Amino acid sequence: MRIAVIADIHGNDLALEAVLADIAAQDIVDVVNLGDHLSGPLNAARTADILMRRDFASIRGNHDRWLVSMEPAQMGISDSMAHAELQQHHLDWLRALPPTLVHRQELFLCHGTPQDDLTYWLEDLTADGVVHLSGRQRIEGFAKGIDFPVILCGHTHIPRAVRLADGRLVVNPGSVGCPGYDDDEPVFHKVETGSPDASYAVLSKLNGRWDVTFRRVGYDHMAMSNLARERDRKEWASALASGWIDD
Repeated sequence: MRIAVIADIHGNDLALEAVLADIAAQDIVDVVNLGDHLSGPLNAARTADILMRRDFASIRGNHDRWLVSMEPAQMGISDSMAHAELQQHHLDWLRALPPTLVHRQELFLCHGTPQDDLTYWLEDLTADGVVHLSGRQRIEGFAKGIDFPVILCGHTHIPRAVRLADGRLVVNPGSVGCPGYDDDEPVFHKVETGSPDASYAVLSKLNGRWDVTFRRVGYDHMAMSNLARERDRKEWASALASGWIDD
């Protein structure tokens, strides 16, 4: 059994198409999607159209939740830019997505942690905003009561896998469409992957054991970078061009 895991597309339709082509080239037909599908200064409506046609097992992320629960005037700039492109049927699709999901009775899907779509699971921050691998006890703590062999999360855009003490596998597939960002909460920090490529993961089960392979997929990232720059989002343009955010 093989299952592709995608997350954090953020309206990057070209990256999504490249990832879906790579998944198809491997003859994988089962795909799960961990949310934050549309938010950003790119092509939210076209991305939504692609995802709605595919009808993957999908959950909502924090940005998806904000897109359907806030008035545009209250939204952050990435959400408001995406919202301006979306039609009612796109918003209805987002609104119907659950916050968590169990897939094939073995995979538990969440965006941040099972309890909160805003919490980083596999990463943590120092007081001065350095992003690092979270501590073992903290990672294990979030997984209490989640009785499935594979637990999937997104949100940080950093591809990572952690094997828990009892053998369960926690996987973040990385971001399809946004290889870097900055955030003011809980302290200012940058998340930078150092590569403009799209990221996703492939889960495989053999002899009862689940394992993961991470894949990087090249695409016309400069087209997306230029689009972000045209829309006056310099930090997005930098991240999409290189995986780094220039000061």
